[in-house]
Amino acid sequence: MSVSIDLVNALKRGLRAQGLTYRELAQRIGLSEAAVKRMFSRRAMSLLRLEQICEALGIGLAELGADAGRGVEPMARLDEAQEQALVDDPALMLAMFLSINRWRQDDVMAHFAFTLPQWTGLLARLDRLGIIELQPGNRVRPLTARNFRWRTDGPMERHFRDALLGDYFADPFDGEQDRLLLLSGALSPEGARQMKQRLDEVAREFDGLLARDAALPAAERVGVSLVLAQKPWLLRLFAPYRRARD
Repeated sequence: MSVSIDLVNALKRGLRAQGLTYRELAQRIGLSEAAVKRMFSRRAMSLLRLEQICEALGIGLAELGADAGRGVEPMARLDEAQEQALVDDPALMLAMFLSINRWRQDDVMAHFAFTLPQWTGLLARLDRLGIIELQPGNRVRPLTARNFRWRTDGPMERHFRDALLGDYFADPFDGEQDRLLLLSGALSPEGARQMKQRLDEVAREFDGLLARDAALPAAERVGVSLVLAQKPWLLRLFAPYRRARD
């Protein structure tokens, strides 16, 4: 069976948006990398295979069809005004996170104290901001890439540093799903570059797991926030002991 160029292009955009390679997709659907490449180049796949790929990407056939018709790359970043709107309204920020993580309306109503009109109003605001596309029945199509990134030193990053960082580290990391490593040392510039690449790989793996689990019911998922960071740094409390340089 041959599928249209628009559908194949939509699948390719989905792969790029999630940072998935043909090799990673092949592992998810039980094929060789060569077979996946051949399938995409020839645009020859059965409906069952198409459904498998959609499942691996965490999207439905209807969503894929809408993407194919639109032919637009998902947003890799929000703009300044979009981020600021989220920072200014915690309820809108929550609605955005729930929407892009594929929460169904019934799950939202069961877990959060929104009335249906309140939830509908938040979705309508996200639609006007261009972050989601609101569809009939309050179904949502995110317009962001699944692995989109906040703007460097943008409203959300500044909000995290100023208001959320203390909240994130307020409690001990001693739960079954918790992990905190505080590591310091001296690396060569090449070693620091390699470590930075490794952090990027971990971020892509996290994005892949989000995509894999997106179709699960809300009751079978737990919200996870991952902070990955690296920078040349000396604790400020050490500064008085550092010898001044010419």
